[in-house]
Formats: sequence, structure tokens, C-alpha cells
Amino acid sequence: MPFPAYHPAMDVIHPQRVAWDSARVFVAASTADAYWWLSEMIGNYLGVMYRLKLAETRMHLLTEDATNAESGMWRVRLQDVMAERPELRQVLMDLTRETAARLP
Repeated sequence: MPFPAYHPAMDVIHPQRVAWDSARVFVAASTADAYWWLSEMIGNYLGVMYRLKLAETRMHLLTEDATNAESGMWRVRLQDVMAERPELRQVLMDLTRETAARLP
């Protein structure tokens, strides 16, 4: 019997959770067709330096299996950006949701 859909009573945003979920999805997308779309969106919302970091992640993962290390680095990056710019929390949640939907 499947579990019922989870609907939180409050819209509480936990930055650490957002950072971790986003990091896992971004790293997974870095070697998928969704990379090109995500790269553009990250450039638009987070800036060119984050777009370059995503390109570095892609190159790193295409040459070796470093998924855990890359996920950890992205988690820290995203926590830092949310600490500096709290208004990006919802943007990251939406971007993560859309990116996950684009993954195979």
C-alpha cells in the first residue's frame, strides 16, 4: 500500500535541506541532457561563476566517478549562496523541482 502524498502544514524552508536536495539534482543533471537547460538557468539566477562551476562538475564527472564529492561541494556552495541571498531559497527549490522533472 503506497504512502499518502506528503503535504506539509507550513511552508517552512530549511536551507540545509534545500542545499542538499539541489546539490544532488544538479550533479545528476550535469551529465544528462538537462545540463544545457540547467546551465542557462544557473547562469541567470546565480551568476556566471556558478555556471562555470557546473561546467567543471560536468567535466569532472565525465572523466571519473566523483558524484559524492561533487554533491558535497555543491551543497556547500548552495548553502553559502542562500546565506548571502536568502531570496534565492524559493528559486533554488523551484529550479531543483524543474530540473528533477527533466531527468530521465
